[in-house]
Amino acid sequence: MIDLRILRENPDRVTKLLGTRNVPAGEVTRLLELDTELRRAIAARDEIRASINQLSKSVGELRRSGRDDEAVRAQEQSRDLGEQLKALETRVTELTEARDAIWLVTPNLPSKDAPIGEDERDNRVVRYWSPEDGHRGVEDFELPTFAEHQRVPHWETGAELGILDFERATKISGAMFSMFRGPGARLLRSLTSLALDMHTETFEEIRPPTLVKRETMLATGHLPKFADEAYAVERDDLYLIPTAEVPLTSLGRNEIFEEAELPLRFAAYTPCFRREAGAAGRDTRGLLRLHEFDKVELLSYCTPDQGQDLFFEVLRQAELLLQALGLTYRVLDLCTGDLGQSSARTFDLEVFSPGTDKWLEVSSVSLFTDYQARRANLRYRSSDGTVGFVYTVNGSALAWGRVIAAMLEVGRQPDGSVVLAEVLAPYFRGTTITKSEKSPASISKNH
Repeated sequence: MIDLRILRENPDRVTKLLGTRNVPAGEVTRLLELDTELRRAIAARDEIRASINQLSKSVGELRRSGRDDEAVRAQEQSRDLGEQLKALETRVTELTEARDAIWLVTPNLPSKDAPIGEDERDNRVVRYWSPEDGHRGVEDFELPTFAEHQRVPHWETGAELGILDFERATKISGAMFSMFRGPGARLLRSLTSLALDMHTETFEEIRPPTLVKRETMLATGHLPKFADEAYAVERDDLYLIPTAEVPLTSLGRNEIFEEAELPLRFAAYTPCFRREAGAAGRDTRGLLRLHEFDKVELLSYCTPDQGQDLFFEVLRQAELLLQALGLTYRVLDLCTGDLGQSSARTFDLEVFSPGTDKWLEVSSVSLFTDYQARRANLRYRSSDGTVGFVYTVNGSALAWGRVIAAMLEVGRQPDGSVVLAEVLAPYFRGTTITKSEKSPASISKNH
């Protein structure tokens, strides 16, 4: 959540900043009005409570001194104040719920470095990278030349090699689910092992639960705004995680860390679950948009002074992995209108898919400032003894569905086999995928 003190002290500035995130000025004004009313109601409630406590003390003193009539009047006054207190307590509850209903969905204040824009069309390409040329600026980048055999969509190559079985995945679970078989399953496992090995020299490996409580989803901003995109187990009031960012953020919920402990760095492999509400018909073929996918996530708790460095460190980790896999990618600096709710600034990494002729997002690296920490009550004690909220930074490194899609297309050979990056050889037990003798096509379909 945003710091309401900033809104109270400079409402015009906050309204302007949130306006760049497409938040109507009226919503910001209403949040400030409700906050003001709530603070007044709380002050009045606390004043009446203090009066009631004082009257309660005086009743005993009056009775001990034999002034019973005055004691009775004090009791009557206390009862009258008690009725007022009940009404004010009800009002405080109502105002708190009304304020929080807006506060919880109000996005983070954007970083001064984030480009101003309305939507994804205003995102700014920062740089490109390709195996042939390395880093290139926007002006001097040329897309590598891909042969005709590399222009085959990954879902066709995966079916031919018997490593992707969408037909049976749909039979088992429905649309927008995938199934990896044989070398495909081994590739998925190999990528995860490679990523964890690359990251866990500096990031502590965590295997968190994939079912979490409501307050855990609230802490990252996934609830209440994105409730329609979450998979909920209503009977137990639990949610399947959309990303490991959710449980990792709550590792320190309601805790206070010492400044000397920070930064803390975590890396986690988990499956991720998203309804992808409203995604029907939008790039849903193959591995491009799935309800369930595997991902390695990086997350850090840090002080505000460490935030910028950690932000670029996580970005560097994700880029190094893409470079090791030999995939052409670009870095996008998201504009204010396209930032996720919790983010102050985000870089997206997109790989080029020659089979679909599209750039595919495979990672988002975000600086959340203290927005999530305020929701999670995630704090640190500085060397001078003051307590403040940590900053959180996170990024995917990487989400495997679209990475594998690009790998199957870029690595496809004229004979239909696929050659993988050399870095995967120790994990995959080689670098070539050929048609499996145990492919789905070879399995009898007789019932």
